[in-house]
Formats: sequence, structure tokens, C-alpha cells
Amino acid sequence: MRQKIAIIYNQPNYGYSVAAGEESAELSIIGVVKAVHRALHNVGYAVARVPLTPPVEQAREKLSKIKTGLVFNLFEGFDEQPESEATIASYLAELGITHTGCPSSVLAVALDKARTKAMLEAAGITTPRYQVLQPETVSPFHLTFPCIVKPCGQDASHGMNSENVVRDIAQLEKQVSRISQQFGGKALVEEYVDGREFNITVWGNGEPSVLPITEIVYSLPPGLPNILTFAAKWERGSIYFKSTKPVCPAKISPELRSSIEHVAMSVFRLLHCSGYLRLDMRVDSRGQPNVFDVNPNPDIDRGTGAARQARAAGMTYTQFIGNIVQLALGVRGVQADHTSDDRHRQARHHAYVAEYA
Repeated sequence: MRQKIAIIYNQPNYGYSVAAGEESAELSIIGVVKAVHRALHNVGYAVARVPLTPPVEQAREKLSKIKTGLVFNLFEGFDEQPESEATIASYLAELGITHTGCPSSVLAVALDKARTKAMLEAAGITTPRYQVLQPETVSPFHLTFPCIVKPCGQDASHGMNSENVVRDIAQLEKQVSRISQQFGGKALVEEYVDGREFNITVWGNGEPSVLPITEIVYSLPPGLPNILTFAAKWERGSIYFKSTKPVCPAKISPELRSSIEHVAMSVFRLLHCSGYLRLDMRVDSRGQPNVFDVNPNPDIDRGTGAARQARAAGMTYTQFIGNIVQLALGVRGVQADHTSDDRHRQARHHAYVAEYA
């Protein structure tokens, strides 16, 4: 009998995403589930899909009834309850269910962007200078314009458009007010680093490794800031989508590559990550990589950055997903698999899932 894996994910429920015209990001989870399901089936697993819906207590009850050796965790948090991403991971740990991706502690820290930046600063990892603001606390303001205004606790570029880059107090007040009202919380304001932009996936357990680096290359019309907006990720007809190109592997010097990789692995260890993590960086005028976003359990659909980087490392999508399973089961030495190794790799998968079933 084939070993079983359960895929958990959030059933789309549109709340503020619809209000903001950003429901496409919520719908994308269905495509990821289908892609991961197909890959796991190709490896040889029997796969069950387990959609989760609020309230979280009801989701916990559903998790307690899962009867598989492993959960593939694609849960991204309920709409208007982003903190539920970490809560669900903590339930899996409490129930003793082995799962893919980072633990709840990492998910909780990364959701609070200001807290993450404070940890980076304390560890000597360069990140843009920042303040956390609300409409009533814009003054005193001590950063240098231009700045970029972001939601303090969101991912998937929610709330991000060209107007998020501000150049004076009036623009700052407007964007802080919009972000605070739209997302019901504080706004993170960072000094804008106008340099080359990269993202990198780190994965592993005690000994992390990195996938080939991606550069985000912009060809926007004059006047539009080079930022990865919501439209750049999700709206195919937009000027931002058409003018934002990921290049992997990035065309960079060995010295810059080494510097980016060193920073990425330092962040992975600092946060006590396991599984996989994506970091976004920009290089400042001194040539120093600045970490501006930390994303544990990032999107792993076929066309996304992590999958693209795995492909550049020599993996098929099926091998990439299989390696994520291996990480969850504590297998070391994740790397590209080749055709001659496929039978051995599948046997190794089954042996480890059987051990944990």
C-alpha cells in the first residue's frame, strides 16, 4: 500500500483581499495545491487534501483527525487572521504531526516585520533603517526620504503599489493612513534602497544550503519606482508585471554571490529555521546586501522563485517537492537528483515515511 501524505491549506475566503482588489493572491493557493499534489503522486505517495477553514479551533479538530505519516504544510493563514499561519503550525507540533516547512516560532517572528528587523539589527545583519508608524504617530519622523511604506504583518505584496514609495511628509502621512486602515494595524516605514534586488531560497535543517540566486530586473517607465508591487506578482496585464523580470541564476560576481549567500544562511540560523526560507535583499551604494523581507514557507508553485531556483540547480519540480519532504523527515544532503538515482530516491522516501507513520 502506498504511503500517505496530507496537504493542508487555507480554503480561500476573501475578506479584505476582495476589498482591496487583491483576491488573486488568495486564489493562487489552489494552483499550488494541485501542483504539489501532482508532484507527490509522481513520487509515489497517496495524497489527501485537507482544506482548513476558520475558526482556528475547528481547524485544530480537523488536524487531530489526520491519519498520515506526514503533513505537507501549505497553510498561509486565514484572511484577516495572518497570525493563524503560526497557530496552525503550533497545533501540528502539539499533535505530534511531522510536517514540512518552518516551525511556528519562525512563522510568528517573520509575520512581525518590525520584530524581524530588530533581530537582524541586533545580530549585525544589515537591513534598511525603519520606523513603525500609525497615523497619529507620524511625528516625530527621523528617517531619510525616499522611504517605502508597507503593512507590518502581511506577505504576498498585499497593499503594495507605486505610491508606497514616498518622498515627503504629505505622501508619508497618506500612505501610513492607507496601510493602517486597509490592514487594521501599524505601518512599517523603511528607507528606500535603490539598488540591485535579489531573492534567495535557503533550505535545510541544522546545515542549510542555498539555491541559485535570482535577480529581479526592472524595465519600468521613468517615474515608476522599482519595487515588487502586488501587480508585479499577480496581475499579468499590468505594466509592473510586464516590466519585472526574474533572472536566475543572477549574473553577479563571485564576491557578491558569496556575500548574499553568507547573509542568507546567517538569517536562516538566526531565526532557527528548518525546511525552507526565502529572503529578499537589495545591494546598497557600498555594495552591502540589505535584507528587507524574510519569508518562511514561501510560495512554491511551479512558476515562483523557489521552484525556478530549484530548476536552475538541476532539479525537476517533482524532485524539488520530494526534497522538501526529505527535509521534513530529517534527511540530510538535499541536492539535485538525477534519473539514475530515481529508484533509490523513491525507496528512501518510502522508508522514511514508513518509519514516521
